[in-house]
Amino acid sequence: MTLAMWASEPIAFDPMEVALHSAYTNLNTGDERPHYKMVHEYALGGKPPMMTHVFKDTLGTRIIAAKGAPEALIQVSKLTKEEQLNIEEALKQLTSEGYRVLAVGEGVMEGDDYPKTQQELKFIFKGIVAFYDPPKKNIQQVLKGFYQAGITVKIITGDNAATTTAIAKQINFKGFENSLAGNDLMLMSPGELQRSVQTTNIFCRMFPDAKLKIINALKANNEVVAMTGDGVNDGPALKAAHIGIAMGKKGTEIAKQAASLILVEDDLSKMVDAVAMGRKIYTNLKKAIQYIISIHIPIILTVFIPLALGWIYPNIFSPLHIIFLELVMGPTCSIVFENEPMEQNAMSQKPRSFTSTFFNWKELTTSIIQGLAVTAGTLFVYQYSVNLSYNEAHTRTMVFTTLIAANIFLTLVNRSFFYSIFTTLRYRNNLVALIVFITVAITTLLLYIPPLNAFFEFAHLSPSQLFTCMAIGCMSVVWIELIKWRTRVKSRKGN
Repeated sequence: MTLAMWASEPIAFDPMEVALHSAYTNLNTGDERPHYKMVHEYALGGKPPMMTHVFKDTLGTRIIAAKGAPEALIQVSKLTKEEQLNIEEALKQLTSEGYRVLAVGEGVMEGDDYPKTQQELKFIFKGIVAFYDPPKKNIQQVLKGFYQAGITVKIITGDNAATTTAIAKQINFKGFENSLAGNDLMLMSPGELQRSVQTTNIFCRMFPDAKLKIINALKANNEVVAMTGDGVNDGPALKAAHIGIAMGKKGTEIAKQAASLILVEDDLSKMVDAVAMGRKIYTNLKKAIQYIISIHIPIILTVFIPLALGWIYPNIFSPLHIIFLELVMGPTCSIVFENEPMEQNAMSQKPRSFTSTFFNWKELTTSIIQGLAVTAGTLFVYQYSVNLSYNEAHTRTMVFTTLIAANIFLTLVNRSFFYSIFTTLRYRNNLVALIVFITVAITTLLLYIPPLNAFFEFAHLSPSQLFTCMAIGCMSVVWIELIKWRTRVKSRKGN
């Protein structure tokens, strides 16, 4: 334990080294650290990695302490076959129980002419230090959230395969059965590596170059790659990933500078929350734009078709009516849809392809058909009014009212393209009721307050005429509910 402490940084920041200093303090009556000064250092290096520190006191007494991967210390120590078998048996027992292990060795040399590499020193294998780093309590729930969202999770670690597999098994990590070591990974061709990273989820005994190759291989497979890390060795891979995520508490400055994001609380569950929020924003933005597309088509065509075809009332809408409609639509798309809660199935959707466009053809077609259906409703009301010999003001009022009714129902229906309107009405968004109320109130004032009625060149509608406009406006929109019902049936069968 004393040697393991000397092999650690004098001012420790790595959790394992902090634990070693703490254990030294607890196990020793006298603290020798103030009497020694580091005179030479071999940084963490080699494959597998190890590190060596050389200390001296004022009397010239020297301590050469090394720690690192057990394989590294075994390679540089003179061990009998029996000793090596005993060490391997101890390692097997510890790692199978999920312990992280470090081997500790004591260096021996004469003089002060230190070799270029630490592996050239002579070492005496002293023993193994085992650490238990329990998984966080919420890690299984975090993994469940990632898996449900269609996100593949991979472990890239410097620990050995046995320890990593034992921990992965404890937390129900998918793919714990197979692992790939850093040295083996470096021998693979680019094509082999691209295939391997698709089927392997545990990568052990990793070093900076190997981590970087994994990230690049995933990117070559057109995957969107997010990587979390906290150490200096994670820097290159964090920089290469599409989204590098550093730990805010235990992360090194190099990791933080290389990352795109920093988790302040070092809690991976925040990543699940971030994915959910991103999907909510993305979906709501699409809803708003699809609504804009759908509602503008009938406005444009209702103005254009009577004029182009020379119908009896070619100027059915004036700029004044268009301005009012725009004032209704603006708050709807910018306030209502942007404040919609996340849909129940948002986190069960597959991630979008890196090359996918904002709208696919099916979504765009749906919005266009919705717009054409509303257009058909407004033009039907137009012809219905003309056939009943209503004057221009009366016809304008009925067409306008139908369009307003269609706009309200379109707002309610388009809150989800999967769940029915009866489900979305229970969504918590008080702004929907507010915007609908304001729209209905202002429209009522325009229709039945004489000064406003005259200003907009409207006529009074009877209750039956008003009901007709509302019914046609509703029917021109609610047909999409049949499409949504069919989608839900297909989804249930698929599941």
